[in-house]
Amino acid sequence: MKILIACEESQAVTIEFRKLGYEAYSCDIIECSGKHKEWHIKDDVIKIINKNWDMMIAFPPCTHLAVSGAKHFSKKIADGRQQKSIEFFMNLINAPINHIAIENPIGIMSSKYRKPDQIIQPYYFGDSFKKSTCLWLKNLPKLIPTKIVDQGEFYISPSGKKLPLWYSKAANKPHIRSKTFIGIAKAMATQWSKILNLGTEETER
Repeated sequence: MKILIACEESQAVTIEFRKLGYEAYSCDIIECSGKHKEWHIKDDVIKIINKNWDMMIAFPPCTHLAVSGAKHFSKKIADGRQQKSIEFFMNLINAPINHIAIENPIGIMSSKYRKPDQIIQPYYFGDSFKKSTCLWLKNLPKLIPTKIVDQGEFYISPSGKKLPLWYSKAANKPHIRSKTFIGIAKAMATQWSKILNLGTEETER
């Protein structure tokens, strides 16, 4: 079974699938930080999306799509950056792959495409952090929470806005904000790999 983890340089999800014995590969236009270059494809994922993958989990860039950057939308619409991000997202969701999950924060794809199938939080899966994460699913079930814990600490800004403390500290570090929490990565691998196993069992009958 070949699994493509698109737009993932951290290799968090790739590593969890590898632990379970699956042939998983991360793909990004930058080098991976997950220390397994042998599992990383440094390239534009659109170029390899037709390579007979059994499953794809994708984390497309959200810079021009997330509502957290709404104050910049007018400029991004005018110069075409937002439209390019929308098209990239749609190319992923429409890929010729049987099982697909697309991850993104709350943003405009809920209206440009459709509402997500599920919105999850890291604290549903054992990590004491709050980060609303949308999942659009194709032939995959919703993730089942594995260990619900507290939401972690929060920060109140001078304007009165309440933000998760970890998110506030990583304000100028988008690569940290965008990394997949280990609990979610484990849940994706353990729960969604069962779908691949089921398909194999039905083929063998």
